[in-house]
Amino acid sequence: MSLINTAVQPFKAQAYHNGQFVEVTEQTLKGKWSVLVFYPADFTFVCPTELGDLVDHYAEFKKLGVEIYGVSTDTHFTHKAWHDSSETIGKIKYPMIGDPTGAITRNFGVMIESEGLAERGTFVIDPQGKIQSIEINAGGIGRDATELLRKVQAAQYVASHPGEVCPAKWKEGEATLAPSLDLVGKI
Repeated sequence: MSLINTAVQPFKAQAYHNGQFVEVTEQTLKGKWSVLVFYPADFTFVCPTELGDLVDHYAEFKKLGVEIYGVSTDTHFTHKAWHDSSETIGKIKYPMIGDPTGAITRNFGVMIESEGLAERGTFVIDPQGKIQSIEINAGGIGRDATELLRKVQAAQYVASHPGEVCPAKWKEGEATLAPSLDLVGKI
């Protein structure tokens, strides 16, 4: 069953954010665009490259009114330790959610049960708390923050322009489509 257009399931978790431990719930996501980026584990190899790429583009996400949340099955304590010991992770300004029970990871359908780790899952969530985009990669395939930015911009555009859709490779400012009988077979 697809999670597209479904509401984020209730959850409560601790996160490491800006030098403090903070509580994050599904209600925290409401009222703004959010991106949850699940990754397998702290102190690994591909994960810091992805999280660092998000750091490099974080200001662009913030300009769009988007908050990023990194999520793994590690604890918030482990997130702090990684933040304090890694130059790349030390630059992170977005919340890093600990999900040691795997409840959030299971709610989003990205738990690798045999390992107790999360798949590389990315979820774009609208201000109403509904999932608008999902990307899941195999463990060895890192994600690209630039492509994620494009997807967020497309989701925001479609949300604010009913009756229009964004074609493949659409970028902000480019032409969109208005599906109609006249377009059938003409694209």
